[in-house]
Order: sequence, then C-alpha cells, then structure tokens
Amino acid sequence: MVSLLSYSTPIHLSKFPSICNTIHTSTFQHRDTKSILQNTYVHHSINALGTNSFESKQQFRTLFPGEFQTLEDKEKLFIETERMVLLEAISVIRKAAPQMEEEILLLNDATSKLDEPFLVVIVGEFNSGKSTFINALLGRNYLKEGVIPTTNEITLLQYSNDKEHCERRPDGQFICYLPAPILKEMNLVDTPGINVVLQRQQRLTEDFVPRADLLLFVISADRPLTESEVVFVRYVQQWRKKIVFVLNKSDIYRNTSELEEAIAFIKENTQKLLNSEHVLLYPLSARLAIEGKLSSKAEDVEDNHSGYDGFNQLEEFLFSFLDRSTDRGMERMKLKVGTPIEIADRIVAACQKLVKKDIESANQDLISVKNIASDVEKYAMNMESERIMSWRRQTLSLIDAAEARVVRLVESTLRLSNLDLVVSYVFKGEATVGLMPATSIVQNDILCSAHSDVQKLLKEYFEWLNLNNAREGRLYKETIEKRWPSLATGLVHSRTDEEALMKKEQFSIKEIEIFSATAAAKLFEQEIRQVFFETFGGLGAAGLSASLLTSLLPTTLEDLLALGLCSTGGFIAISKFPTRRKEMIEKVKRTAGALSRELEDAMQKDLSEAMENLESYVKLISKPYQDATHERLDRLLELQKELTSVEEKLQGLKNQIQNLHLS
Repeated sequence: MVSLLSYSTPIHLSKFPSICNTIHTSTFQHRDTKSILQNTYVHHSINALGTNSFESKQQFRTLFPGEFQTLEDKEKLFIETERMVLLEAISVIRKAAPQMEEEILLLNDATSKLDEPFLVVIVGEFNSGKSTFINALLGRNYLKEGVIPTTNEITLLQYSNDKEHCERRPDGQFICYLPAPILKEMNLVDTPGINVVLQRQQRLTEDFVPRADLLLFVISADRPLTESEVVFVRYVQQWRKKIVFVLNKSDIYRNTSELEEAIAFIKENTQKLLNSEHVLLYPLSARLAIEGKLSSKAEDVEDNHSGYDGFNQLEEFLFSFLDRSTDRGMERMKLKVGTPIEIADRIVAACQKLVKKDIESANQDLISVKNIASDVEKYAMNMESERIMSWRRQTLSLIDAAEARVVRLVESTLRLSNLDLVVSYVFKGEATVGLMPATSIVQNDILCSAHSDVQKLLKEYFEWLNLNNAREGRLYKETIEKRWPSLATGLVHSRTDEEALMKKEQFSIKEIEIFSATAAAKLFEQEIRQVFFETFGGLGAAGLSASLLTSLLPTTLEDLLALGLCSTGGFIAISKFPTRRKEMIEKVKRTAGALSRELEDAMQKDLSEAMENLESYVKLISKPYQDATHERLDRLLELQKELTSVEEKLQGLKNQIQNLHLS
C-alpha cells in the first residue's frame, strides 16, 4: 500500500490521478482512509495547484464525487418540507398584511431559490477593493476597477459554459454569466458601496442582504471600521447573517506588528457589534492574489507574503464551506436553508404586531359602538333631569294657576253673605236656577283657558321631543360615519330608518284631551250646591233667617239674640259651613293634583318612548358597523391563529436545522 502521508513535499494535481491508480481499491473501503487521502492532497498540495486553486479543487471533486454532493436526499426532503411551510407563510402574510408587498416578494424570491447554489453577497465601502477581491475569487479580471463608484447596482454573478455575457431580467435584476469554476458551487453578488451617497444604491444593497446565505464584508486596511461600516454591521444583525470579514490591502502594513494591531482592533470591535467572541477575519491582498492567479507560476508573487497566504486561507474556507462532508459544509447547508426561514420569521413577527394592533383597534371599535349606546342613556338621563323639568314646571304652573283661581272662586262663592245663592240653591230647584255666575267663570274663564294653554304647551313639548330626537339621531349617525368612514360608504339608511325616530303616541296630549272643562264646571256647580244644601237644606225659613242673622250681626249680644231665635239644629249646620267649604277646596286641590300627576306620567311616557325610539334608531344604524367590526375581529383572530401556527412550524424547522449533523 502506498502511504500518502510519506509525501513531505506538495503533490501536483497532474500527478495525483496516477498516484490514486496505484492505490488498491481496498484503501477506500474505510471512510477514515479516504478522508486521510483527501486531507493529504488538499493540505499538502494547496500551494502547488497551478494558476487557479479553485479549478484544481473542481478536478479533485471529479475524483471523489460522493464527498461533494450539493444536495443529498435528506437535504432535498428538508427543503421540500421547508418550501411548503414557507409557501403557507407567504399565503398567510398576504392575507394578514397585503401592504407588505416588498417583504412578500423578498420571501417569495428566497423560497424559490432554496435549491439554487449558495448565495454569497460581497459588501463593503467604495474603494475597499471589492471588485479586485471578486476578480481574485473568479480567477480573472471580469469586473472593472476604478476610483469612482462604477457599481451602480447589484450584480448577480452566475456560472455559464457559454461566453460571458450580461443581461437584465424582466424583474430588473442585472445578471452576469461567467465561466468561472467557483460559480458552479455558489452565486456571487457584487453590491454598491455601503458608503455611497446615492440612496438608491444603498437601498438596493440593504434590500439584497436578507437574501444572502453568507456575507463577505470587505474592509480596506487603510480605513478599517468606518462609521458607515459600523452602521451596516448593526443593520445586518437584524437578519442574523453569518459574516466573514476580509481585511483587504493588508500588504500596506510595514510589518507583522502593524497587521496584528489592525486585526486586534477589528476583532475587538466586531465582537462587540456582533455580540459574539467568534469572528472570522481574513487579512489578505486581493491585488496580490489576482496577480498570482494570472501569473504563470505562483512563485512570481512575493514569496510567502501574508496577503497572498490570507487569500488562500479564505479560499480554503469557502472550499470547505461548500464541502457537504465537513462541519463547515453542514454549516453552509444550515445557513442556506435557514436564510428564508429567518426572513419568514421576521416578516411573520411583523405581521403579528400589525394583527395585534388591528385586534386592539377592532376591540376599541366595539367599545366605541357600545359607548354610543351608553351615550343615548346618558342623554336620556340628562333630558329627564334637566330639560324635561322645564316643560313639567310650565305645565304644572298652568294647572296650579287654574287651581288657585278655582280655590279663590270657591272661597268667594261659599260665603253666608251670598243670600241670593243660598236661597237659589236651597229653596229653588236646579232647573230654575240655571248656570250660576261662579260656574260660568270656572268653565269659561278658568278651565277652558287653562285647558287651551296646557294643550298648546303639550303640543310644543311633543314637537320638541321629536326635533331633539331627530337632531340627536343625525349626530349619532354622523359620529358613526366619521368613526368608520370606510364602512359608511357602503351603507344606505332609508327614510323608514329615520322615521323610527319620530314619536307616534301622544300620551300627554291624549290625557289633556280627555279633560272636559264643561264637565268639570258642572261638577263644580254640583259641589257648590251640595255644600249649600247640606248646610241649609234642613232648616226652615225662620231657622235659615236666624242662622244668617247670626253670621251677619256684628256684636256678640246680637249673636246671642239670633241664636235665641234659631233652633239648635240651625246653629250646628251653620257652624259646619266653614269645614264644608274647606273640604270643597281640598277636593278642588285633589282634583287638580290628580290631573297634574296624570299629565306628569303622560309626559314621562312621551319622553320614555322618544328615548326608546332614539335608542332603537342608534342600534339600527350602528348594527352594520358592529357586525362588520365583529366579522373583522373574527377574521383577525383567525389570522392570528394562522400566524401563530406558521411561527410554530418555522420554529420546528429551526429546531430541525440545529439537529442536522453529518451522519
């Protein structure tokens, strides 16, 4: 058996196949032996691979194809599962936040590129040497270099067997197809300088970063970690991207001490920015690297220069990063499948915030609708406690005034000095007397006048209720339409709806219409007659004369004389006359009080019905808004559940990615 470990000098690639042919097939029966062979070749031949190390490694892949599969069955299965979850996420995001069009396009693009080559985005300030660095990776001077920002847009570099050419896709993406071997394994993205003043260029760079699987951050050795670079690193942190720092132009340092000082400075600050102790930094000189690749021999480049060595180390890192059989290769796969998950996770989290805010808004809308109904109750209480009292006072004052006039009339009528009335009511029949003057006054001057005034006032009250209801109804309608203008445009309130505000029953007016001034006057006359008759009806003419004399004689002696002339029964009857007069006055007051209470109750019924009509109207016009808000809330809650489900699935994918291993 031939032992490759015995080779102390690098083995040129051209000789390696023949060496492999001399090795017995059994050598490869064990993975360990095969790995030893691979590692021996890679590490001992790295400096003697000819003009393009990456091309040489491509040849090595031909010898060991099984070790460099880009997508194994397990990875393909995971990607298909991931794609289904991501498509579900896109669908839910579209429903939850259709305004997030750019974010949806970003996620959709990342999902569609899941099984495309690894995406490496090169970022850095203008004049940091990005173009030279990319040319060194490609092995030829494909990109222009200059002292002004010539990279005006993001350029995607992809592999092509054909002649190199560039084109712009319908979506605006600028792509260059190049026959560079490294592009078989990864797509490179050249971006505008992050410090370029043109905001469009900076925006393009920031829009493309989330799609990156790996970021190569090129820093110029003559100005390491500028303010714009620090800002950009902080920006990248939100996407949790893996960043590899490239300290370009490191050949400007005069000695190793200066280089180490610069490396320490950059690492210390980037560790703080990334909040991580593990920061990858490769000091190199892209200029020396491309010169070495373009020269016929690697020895033409300065021997053992750290800038050239650093580029080889970075190339080796990328090579191992693409190797599926290594830990770094596994990390590459995790980054690749993890990129769209991180994008989806951030967008879904943003949607959750929007939906949560919308749910709070919908709940507030429901509270607002309920508050409007509560406002109707407050309005009714205010009407009853303040405004309605004025109408009641006016109505009752009219009745009180009529009552006072009737009482005064009773007092002036029921006097013993009114001999003509006593004689008429006691000794003449009702038919012969006719309508006495007091009754005529009660009917025509007092009751009819008061009845007319109260009736007029109650009609005004009824109209006032309707006008207030109509005004309040319009205010509530305007409030609702102003609060939800988008819903108001699709709703039409008919005249029937507005007519619901108008009061139909007129309880107070009906109550006063029942009252009859003529009947009340007749009753008044009957009561007067009754008082006179009960007082004097049982006395004869002599008794009546003596009784009246008693009430008319001015002196006590004369009273005693009159009393001597009249009977004991006449004295008793006359003595009860003031009580009967008082009883009639009380009866008048009770009658007036009963009428006042009935009118108050009727006015309260009018108010209650008016408030019920207003409340019904507000419920009627607010119901469509309330129903729409309920539907919106139900839809938002369902969206929230869907977003939560997607979040759980994304977290499940993250857990699976963390558990991926080589075996």
